[in-house]
This record gives sequence, structure tokens and C-alpha cells, in this order.
Amino acid sequence: MLYNDNIKITDYLKQSHTDNFFLLAGPCVIEGEEMAMDLAEQLLEITTRLDIPYVFKGSYRKANRSRIDSFTGIGDEKALKVLRKVKETFGIPVVTDIHTPDEAAMAAEYVDILQIPAFLCRQTDLLIAAAKTGKMVNIKKGQFLSPSSMRFACQKVRESGNDMLAVTERGTFFGYGDLVVDMRGIPVMREECECPVIMDITHSLQQPNSADGVSGGIPKLIKTIAKSGLAAGADGIFMETHRNPAVAKSDGANMLPLSEAGELLKKLTTLRLTLNEI
Repeated sequence: MLYNDNIKITDYLKQSHTDNFFLLAGPCVIEGEEMAMDLAEQLLEITTRLDIPYVFKGSYRKANRSRIDSFTGIGDEKALKVLRKVKETFGIPVVTDIHTPDEAAMAAEYVDILQIPAFLCRQTDLLIAAAKTGKMVNIKKGQFLSPSSMRFACQKVRESGNDMLAVTERGTFFGYGDLVVDMRGIPVMREECECPVIMDITHSLQQPNSADGVSGGIPKLIKTIAKSGLAAGADGIFMETHRNPAVAKSDGANMLPLSEAGELLKKLTTLRLTLNEI
């Protein structure tokens, strides 16, 4: 199904003929038009073949960075226009992060899903502003919250007049500089939040705030987290990918190389179809 503004985003995400999971995937941050179009084209080819409803992900700006000299983006308007070009060229919805209430209306002019970063998931004014745009809102679970606590963030969106939302599991702080994923949180959030639950298979393996100010990660466990998330009942998968993560300008240490995306998504589709029969 080609996506356009006349199609409800929640219907698009449910449109797989095989009851497959949906996918939010793309680079951590928009580094330029060429790289975004290339990734979108390649991921769309894979997801079309596997009957996976696909949403292109790209942050127009990275506000949460460890160091002042870290790359933050190519400029807000320029990056948002790239996201809109991806949408219009390939007929797929796009998702991006927002960080302040003022950004909600601005980003909503270009994208279909507004994503609330984990560190900001309790910011009432931000959630209300996102809800009032009428766009779908994806709230990432704070690394400091229990899964059941996410119901309060969801209530803020619903009570602001918007019932199009999802929540995303992306790990919980475990000591210093590491995260752990408690798969019990997926069924808990599905029940408590009454909305789709997405498993972030790349940020969940992040090792934040390392001594040199650059976050690390454990990308060799991406496949493990992905399979575990689906087995626990996740409705969607979120992942960041890049042709060469080693030179990515943000979060390269926990990205999936694009060359591995097709095989992983094929295996996950097989797993999902098997789970549907259990």
C-alpha cells in the first residue's frame, strides 16, 4: 500500500497481508539527501518483498549529545525537507524526533509520526503539543521508568484528543554506562498502555556516556534482541541502519549495517509467521 495523507497511519501499519510486524528504520540522523534516499530505497525494496509495513526513520536534529562538538544535523529545515522528499518519492510515511513543544507543529508539517525521545517521555507540555498536531505519537520508554509507568505518558496524549500512539522499549539503565532489556515489559506495556509496542533493537544495546564522550554499543546482539522482542509480543521493530556504521555521524556503535538488514528481516518475518501459529 502506497502511503499518502488520506490514509490513516494506524491503518497503514496494520496493512500486512500476513499479519507481519511493522518496521521503523533508517539512519540515526539525516546526514544528507543522497544517503537518506539511498537507505529508504533499499529498505523499501526489502520490506515490500517481505510484506512488512515500513516507516522511514531519520532525526532532523540530534539534541541529546554527549559532547558539544558532536554532530547535530545539517539544519532543521533542510533535514525536514529531505524527510518529506523520502515520503513523496517512495510513498512511505516518515518519523522523526522532537524535543520541545515548539518543534511539534513545525515537524508535523513534514512527517507522519512524531517520536518522543526516551529522556523526554515525561515532559507534559511536549506530549500535549505532539498530540494536538493530530499526528501519530511514538513515545520511547524512559531508561529510568518501569514499563507500567508508561501508561501515564499515554494518558497525556489520549486526554489531549489523540488516540494514535505507540510506545517503544529501548532498555533500562543498569549500573553505569549500560542498559538491560526486560522482555516482561513488552506484554506489560501492551496491556497497560493499550497501544502497539515497538522493540528498539539498536538503542537497547547502547552503552551510553562512555569515558571519551562517545556512546558505545553491542551490535552483535541486535539479532538476539530482535528475536526476543517479537517472541515477547512486540508489534513493531525499530532499528537504525547505515551503509557504513563506522563513519556514521551519530550512534554508529550500535547500528545494524545495511548489508545485514535483508537477512535479519527475512528471519524475523519467518519467526513472526511461526509465532502467529502458536
